[in-house]
Amino acid sequence: MQKESTIYDIAHQLNISIATVSRALKDDPVVSKKTKKRIFDMAEQLGYRSNHFARNLRSQRTHTIGVIIPRINSHFMSTVIAGIEQTAGADGYNLIISQSAESVEKEKANAKTMYDNRVDGLLVSLAIDTADLQHFDAFFKKGIPVVFFDRVMEQSNSTNVLIDNVRAAYKTTSHLIEQGCTNIVHITATPKRNVYVDRLKGYKQALEDHGLSFSESNVIINNLSQDEGAAAAADILSRAARPDGVFAANDNCAAGCIIALKQAGIRVPQDIAVAGFNDDPVCRVIEPNLTAINYPGYQMGEVAARHLINYLSGDASVAVTNSILLKSELVVRNSSLRRAMPQG
Repeated sequence: MQKESTIYDIAHQLNISIATVSRALKDDPVVSKKTKKRIFDMAEQLGYRSNHFARNLRSQRTHTIGVIIPRINSHFMSTVIAGIEQTAGADGYNLIISQSAESVEKEKANAKTMYDNRVDGLLVSLAIDTADLQHFDAFFKKGIPVVFFDRVMEQSNSTNVLIDNVRAAYKTTSHLIEQGCTNIVHITATPKRNVYVDRLKGYKQALEDHGLSFSESNVIINNLSQDEGAAAAADILSRAARPDGVFAANDNCAAGCIIALKQAGIRVPQDIAVAGFNDDPVCRVIEPNLTAINYPGYQMGEVAARHLINYLSGDASVAVTNSILLKSELVVRNSSLRRAMPQG
């Protein structure tokens, strides 16, 4: 293997001091542009690579932010990452991105990797089966900031960035009721994560406030995939008292449900109105177009990254422990419109 080139090699080749080479590589204005060009050209010729690791050890900063998400193959998560990358990149931070694949054990391994790689801070959306935050204790004890987003847990060591899932689910369910639905099924995931717990809570509250009774049989729990949406449709169609409304906790599941209902000859929304959650691109592809909560993923990534970077920059106004709530809106489309929407 070829020996790694150093600043000593550059200095020797150009017959100049090591200090001058070091200053030039740091773009120090003390060194003339002509000399810098000679040094940069020689560095390229020798294949010199800056030793960021050694520099980071001296500065105690790596300018790297770790990101742990449950799934990379999620449109919502990809938009969050885009927001994080845009904000972090503008401030000179690099990202290390990993996915837990909905496994707390993988999440623990990811957290250790991030810690060992000396990330300056961490952005995390929790796996479905994460029951506690002990695997982040090393960060908390070292004072390394952690910001949780979307899937969060109540705790006192860091900031949570999320939407009001209770309110969003309440608004969606209320909309279906206002469209004439009286027997509404809620399709959701295992209620271990805040997002699904809160959406179920909002669904229940809307039923109660509109004088409709809640039934456990109307809550279908699955992994929220399109296939599971189709399976939920089969369940719905097998019931003697057929539901007339479906509120799914994500759009893929809602789309799978709509496709299966239509294949069975059910009219959407006339026979069964359907609403989803996230406002993914599938909402505008499925026919009829899907009503859904617009979940601001890109903005969530921007806000989470900005909060973390502001803290790292020593902004005294940034609180370590608080929750940041982002706005979300119900986007009404034809999948739920059984009545004319009021004007204004």
